[in-house]
Amino acid sequence: MKVLVPVKRVVDYNVKVRVKSDGTGVDIANVKMSMNPFDEIAVEEAVRLKEKGVVTEVIAVSCGVTQCQETLRTAMAIGAARAILVETDADLQPLAIAKLLNALVAKEQPGLVILGKQAIDGDNNQTGQMLAALADLPQATFASKVELAGDKVSVTREVDGGLETLSLSTPAIITTDLRLNEPRYVTLPNIMKAKKKQLDVVKPEDLGVDVAPRIKTLKVAEPAKRGAGVKVPDVATLVEKLKNEAKVI
Repeated sequence: MKVLVPVKRVVDYNVKVRVKSDGTGVDIANVKMSMNPFDEIAVEEAVRLKEKGVVTEVIAVSCGVTQCQETLRTAMAIGAARAILVETDADLQPLAIAKLLNALVAKEQPGLVILGKQAIDGDNNQTGQMLAALADLPQATFASKVELAGDKVSVTREVDGGLETLSLSTPAIITTDLRLNEPRYVTLPNIMKAKKKQLDVVKPEDLGVDVAPRIKTLKVAEPAKRGAGVKVPDVATLVEKLKNEAKVI
């Protein structure tokens, strides 16, 4: 069974992002970029399934600029066998990415697609669900445990009321949550081996997909800064301020 793992190149989670002066987006010039943490968890889970002997091949996929090759090399250092880059300079939105992944699913015929539930830059949480709809495949989101046996996959997911366990027939789409696993530390020998692994580059036109944006961003702005707190002498003053100044009661 093949497992397809989409990964995204995002601003590193330790970096404090800055909005461009013209309000058109976030400034990523000279900013450290890395693999989306949720996608890193997805790669780790796919590799663990391969190590258990229930998966034969892990394929990493990324859509974006040429520099995404670095992210794919990281995925291969974790344990992916090969990688595919859909190279484009276009501003890719969730629907466009889902269409590209759908084309690759049709081409590669994987038994599972495991991807992060969302990217930490856009926080859209849409690509996995859109891909499942386009490919007409069963899906399980926010996975905290994945067990594969034959052509069935059992997924435990976190919901408001506790845990929910779903049983899906493969092929299927799974999106990962934070508590699914702890990604391994990538060693230098594996980084060196990853440089020799196969990395194919294709264009959206090769897959017959139009990646033109459907949504227009009007303006990006930083959230308003919080004001300093104040001390109040008693409960009566607190209630008065909440009622007349904050107007929350």
